[in-house]
Amino acid sequence: MVWVVVALALTCASPTARAQHLAAEASATDPAGANTADLVLQALGLIGTRYAFGGSSPGAGFDCSGFVRHLFDATLGRALPRTSSEMSRLGDKIEHGSLAPGDLVFYNTRRKSFSHVGIYIGEGRFIHAPSKGRAVEIVEMSERYWVGRFNGARRLLPAFMGPLAPDTRNENAASN
Repeated sequence: MVWVVVALALTCASPTARAQHLAAEASATDPAGANTADLVLQALGLIGTRYAFGGSSPGAGFDCSGFVRHLFDATLGRALPRTSSEMSRLGDKIEHGSLAPGDLVFYNTRRKSFSHVGIYIGEGRFIHAPSKGRAVEIVEMSERYWVGRFNGARRLLPAFMGPLAPDTRNENAASN
């Protein structure tokens, strides 16, 4: 009975509410879940932030890789490379059917593999900074535009929390 109520609530809830539920569920079942939940919730908080080519902060706006890079640094204290192509070489390769909240999803949007990146938030959705004139948004991976451009996915958590990922929180504190 409880599962029916939860399923009904998720069906009727907004995409943001569903993503928040999935983030909470991830933190309860995944060793990196708390980190994943923080990452997803921080991303949701940036919905509506304008797109800016080369942008990497809420005030200046974001491009796709700047959005992902900002979230990993601000939420987890981990520095990612600047471009989506460079990010596509990190972590573990994940098959489409094994995606979990917090995984990076990559697309060919400029006639070049791995030219776009977003963060998977669960239930076949990802959040990203799309393009000029638009803002950070949640989209369905099943939309025709995205299906034909999918290049793959990478899981950076929990493995990325290890020693190969520099912790930038101390550097940021020192420079403030």
